[in-house]
Amino acid sequence: MSKYNNHNDESLLKACLVLPTYNEVENIESIIEAIFLNQSIIETHQLHVIVVDDNSPDGTQEIVRKQMKKFSNLQLVTGDKVGLGDAYKRGISFAVKTLNPDLLLQMDADGQHDTKLIPEFIRLANDGFGLVIGSRFVPGGKTPDFSIWRKFLSITGNFLIRHLGKASNVKDCTSGFRCIKTNLVLKCDLENLSTRGYSFQSSLVCELIRNGAKPIEVPIIFKDRLTGQSKLTLRDQIEFLVNITKITYRYSQDFIRYCLVGGIGVIVNLSTYLFLNRYFQIPLEVASLIAIETSIVSNFLLNNYWTFKHRVKKLSMYRRLINFHIAAGISGILFYYLFFLFLTTVLEVNDVLSIMVATITGTISNYTINSLWTWRK
Repeated sequence: MSKYNNHNDESLLKACLVLPTYNEVENIESIIEAIFLNQSIIETHQLHVIVVDDNSPDGTQEIVRKQMKKFSNLQLVTGDKVGLGDAYKRGISFAVKTLNPDLLLQMDADGQHDTKLIPEFIRLANDGFGLVIGSRFVPGGKTPDFSIWRKFLSITGNFLIRHLGKASNVKDCTSGFRCIKTNLVLKCDLENLSTRGYSFQSSLVCELIRNGAKPIEVPIIFKDRLTGQSKLTLRDQIEFLVNITKITYRYSQDFIRYCLVGGIGVIVNLSTYLFLNRYFQIPLEVASLIAIETSIVSNFLLNNYWTFKHRVKKLSMYRRLINFHIAAGISGILFYYLFFLFLTTVLEVNDVLSIMVATITGTISNYTINSLWTWRK
């Protein structure tokens, strides 16, 4: 009997692993063989692999086609290079239409995920967990090869997604190593997930949790690539940061109102300053301080009587106003200004990207502090 044991028993349920690739000619053969080695110890499911290749120019597809002669449960889907999220959408759609699998698995094709964990993922799915995640941020999980910037981005991004995307019981929302019940994926509106790149992973987790997925996380050591170069680009990092805001919009009407109030506050600030400085000739140093305080009070009143009007007021109006001022100081000084300086001077991140990151972080941190403290439920 072959050591790979294709296990083509049609009475078994199907577990389909979607494997996106782009220029993985050095890794793809060994990854495919390592995946199918697990079939001999998976008794409940027939293992299938769908490679979704974005027209790699390095010969990845040729290697996959050779492997298809060896593994009858291996298939290839091709298309233009749009992004990781788009590749997963195509792969999942193809799997559902052609195989109707019980389980869908995701993993990277670069050797950073341990294929030996696949049987454990399937076992946990059989035990009733609709979403099994290979997690870098639970006890036992590690990211030994992450740069300081990437580790910071991952930890901060996951924190924000957990608390603003209603996925508070998941530590690693951006992991690319998962096993998911197909019936839960079918409840998700994948086509309307606006992300095309790496941030698809976090959007999908939030959708799955919203649709009732019971998650469990398995600690993994996220290894360095076997060979080749990382596909994570600056564009992916920007999309990830922008997507945090989109997730927040999607799952929090309060946040939408909060941002609208913030926009009104900008108008109040500018109008007050111009009125005092131009009409009454009040010095700009004084006029700007009065304008800032006026906009803070204006924002507080609008948030109190509109944004969070549905929440039971556990604190007095006076105490809420003080808390709101403190939150403004923390988010403005710590999460915007000092964070901007840290990104540009210590991590040497591009100044425009740093402003975007600092603005998003400052806005979301301000909302989070006030939501959890000033107007806590």
